[in-house]
Amino acid sequence: MIDVKRAMLDPTSVFMDPKEVVANEELTRDQKIEILRRWEYDARELEVVAEEAGMAVRRPEMFDRVVQALHMLDVDRVMKNTAPEK
Repeated sequence: MIDVKRAMLDPTSVFMDPKEVVANEELTRDQKIEILRRWEYDARELEVVAEEAGMAVRRPEMFDRVVQALHMLDVDRVMKNTAPEK
């Protein structure tokens, strides 16, 4: 059984890959979207930190995999400027 609350707070503590979220049959579509949005937000934050540290950054592979997973759910990927709700 999936710990949904834990997955929503820290998706990587429950899932190894975003496609696992999409394939999971225990989660509702809305739960999958919320988990993937959290994952997207976290990936974007890591990108910002790396840029601020002066590292040359291109979109991390994980960010791209999260976006692909959202597309698999037919989600229009419009990133909000705020963190997902906890």
